[in-house]
Amino acid sequence: MSSSENPPALYAAREPVFPRRVKGQFRNLKWVIMAITLGIYYITPWLRWDRGQSLPDQAVLVDLANRRFYFFMIEIWPDEFYFIAGLLIMAGLGLFLFTSALGRVWCGYACPQTVWTDLYILVERWVEGDRNARVRLWNQAWDFRKFRLRMTKWVLWLLIGLATGGAWIFYFTDAPTLLQDLVHGTAHPIAYLTMAILTATTFFFGGFAREQICIYACPWPRIQAAMIDEDTLVVAYREWRGEPRGKLHKGEPDPAKGDCIDCMACVNVCPMGIDIRNGQQLECITCALCIDACDEVMDRIGKPRGLIAYMALKDEVAERAGGHPKNVWKHIFRPRTILYSVLWSSIGLAMLVALFLRSPIGVDVTPVRNPLFVTLADGAIRNTYEVRLRNKHGETLPFTISLQSDAPLELTLEGTDQKVVDVPADETKMQRVYVTAPAGSPAAGVPRTEIAIVVEDMTNGERVVHGTVFNGKDD
Repeated sequence: MSSSENPPALYAAREPVFPRRVKGQFRNLKWVIMAITLGIYYITPWLRWDRGQSLPDQAVLVDLANRRFYFFMIEIWPDEFYFIAGLLIMAGLGLFLFTSALGRVWCGYACPQTVWTDLYILVERWVEGDRNARVRLWNQAWDFRKFRLRMTKWVLWLLIGLATGGAWIFYFTDAPTLLQDLVHGTAHPIAYLTMAILTATTFFFGGFAREQICIYACPWPRIQAAMIDEDTLVVAYREWRGEPRGKLHKGEPDPAKGDCIDCMACVNVCPMGIDIRNGQQLECITCALCIDACDEVMDRIGKPRGLIAYMALKDEVAERAGGHPKNVWKHIFRPRTILYSVLWSSIGLAMLVALFLRSPIGVDVTPVRNPLFVTLADGAIRNTYEVRLRNKHGETLPFTISLQSDAPLELTLEGTDQKVVDVPADETKMQRVYVTAPAGSPAAGVPRTEIAIVVEDMTNGERVVHGTVFNGKDD
């Protein structure tokens, strides 16, 4: 290579994508899913749920200050974080399951990036017009009309981003109270900062980055290759039927041509800007809008639908050889997807069982290690324990604390002569407990004695037994 030649560019400038409006069953399905998911996201913080006088009445609340997660009638405490871990595992397995069965169907229909990008494109189309109008506006020089349309679109995008950031922070505190504080300028600075960050990222990702987030930022297109096989149902072009493609001239049928008339409808509606006729591509999010566009064209020219369709690669090979495709359910229910379904269901069932069988009493017993024991004036040996009592009820409950041991030990509570502790509703209380072995008793003269501290709810008799160790002298 001579020094006068320019080296190849390592970065290609983004070609803007202006998807055309399309009608059809998959586009309608995307509208329904977009409405449901956005409705859930924006409305959920405003739903109320009566938990009693001392507890928050927001149906879904991540209470970081008090380390609680509320979901309607369910309350998750910090020691029950395994429920959150279980939900994350179920989400991962669900993603594996849907990808194995239907390709990147999550990306095409329910991914937040897809949902908000669809909403932003809807606003863009409403302000600037459909594809051809937007292409002309993009290419023309700046004038007052272009400035007015762009500013209108950007303001609407910013309002959507602001609503998105606002809805997110409403999940972490009481929504009506926070809204008043935001309006009056008295909310915590973190609330304003979070809203600003989410507004900016929503505005940029949904309005400008769009398909680049899916292609470059999201790792799932790379991972999906391990989830997809020849039985996975993906959006595919029936090349054996469509080729050789060519323009259709009215009154001049050409039996040598395939069904594809090279109208570019499938390319013009694609939000990723790809040509599905080139085969499977990393960029394809399986939104199936190209199917709607192609079916519409096939209807107009009198050809059968399905030139572009959901199909398995195995079926394409069979059809090319003159065979028939397998039943769609045989593709969906195969060993891999059945295994994912069983794992997903098992984890969900285990979490439900654990949820309904969990105790409303939480008890942690921590021996004080410094010092291990104290020798009293009469020669008795005393150990100290910190007992953490969690009352998961909506009302104050009395708990008794007692001792189980074969050795002659005595239990006392710090600050009271009684062995009853009142724990406020939905709170944790730390109670210091002393266990004493009389001088000369067996437990006082051996290094370790197994004991158990028993906590009992006096209202219903429910008991929790927590094993621990009494430390004595090593004579």
